Amino acid sequence: MTLPRALPHLDERRTAMLAEMGVSPWWAPRALLPRPPTSADASTPAARGTTHRQPQAGSAAAAASPATTAVPASASPAAVSPSDVPTRPAAIHPPLAADGSSARGASEPAATTARGVALPAQPARSADVHGPASAPSRPSAPPANAAALTDPTPDAIATLGWDALEAAIHACQRCALAQCRQRAVPGVGDRQPDWLIVGEAPGEEEDRQGEPFVGRAGQLLDRMLAAMGLRRGEGVYIANVIKCRPPRNRNPEPEEIARCTPYLLRQIALLRPRLVLAMGRFAAHTLLAEGGCDSPEALLRTPLGRLRGRVHHARLGEQTLPVIVTYHPAYLLRSPAEKAKAWADLCLALETADGLGARG
Repeated sequence: MTLPRALPHLDERRTAMLAEMGVSPWWAPRALLPRPPTSADASTPAARGTTHRQPQAGSAAAAASPATTAVPASASPAAVSPSDVPTRPAAIHPPLAADGSSARGASEPAATTARGVALPAQPARSADVHGPASAPSRPSAPPANAAALTDPTPDAIATLGWDALEAAIHACQRCALAQCRQRAVPGVGDRQPDWLIVGEAPGEEEDRQGEPFVGRAGQLLDRMLAAMGLRRGEGVYIANVIKCRPPRNRNPEPEEIARCTPYLLRQIALLRPRLVLAMGRFAAHTLLAEGGCDSPEALLRTPLGRLRGRVHHARLGEQTLPVIVTYHPAYLLRSPAEKAKAWADLCLALETADGLGARG
């Protein structure tokens, strides 16, 4: 078989990430087992491991699966049903020494890592993982110029502050999706994030609650974040390209994407994230086209699989941001065999975040 490009050697952190995403590595053939330590490894200072988080699978995950044998990133996982996804995230154990480079201010948890990404002080309970980390956006009282906000121009959107921007999204009538939505879904999370997660469009549950990624796909996303030592609302902001649910969860139309993209670009300008994780084809095409990585026509002809596995540098507003492309969690629920590729994308995102240094 053809092996994918070489990935970092599987260690405890990556084993925990596989467990979080419901990929069991116990079935690995002997030929693919990790190499034994060499004399060169033995001479490596122990401090080398402190530059990376080393999350370990929690007791609940250990009890739910047989004794695990590490498997390299090149191995394809067995098909995993959504019910195999663990309902409790693995405990994340930060190194003893941390440089505290994540300037999260008063919201900084007690434990941080050398990556500068805040970790939860205790393993999250199931309710903490599946529930929203912060209250979903609620439609606020319309401002005096609400009529002007129903169809604002891109230039007008580019001048809005947070409160006015969210009011404009809730009042928006820029496309026909406004006629069939229950609630607009601006976004949720930390407004000074290191990570910006961009999805495609709200689903039925998101349309009802007004918050992105709250259905089954959102539960998987929370586990993926936990595997990286992240939590919704702590150094992470989550948004969609489209702010209103397309009827029957159909794909968004190009005109709908064009009408909604100015809101996302304004969010990026206000958030000033350090790294963007684009989940799904429409998120990837929109961000890479707006960022000048390729023409919209060329991107439409490029499948998602050819966009993932590398770091794109997109010029979004006044920032040039690293963009990592991966599969949407809803797709992973339908195609669990692709979870290994998504895991590789998360590894790439973490390695990219390593090289960014402390937030300025």
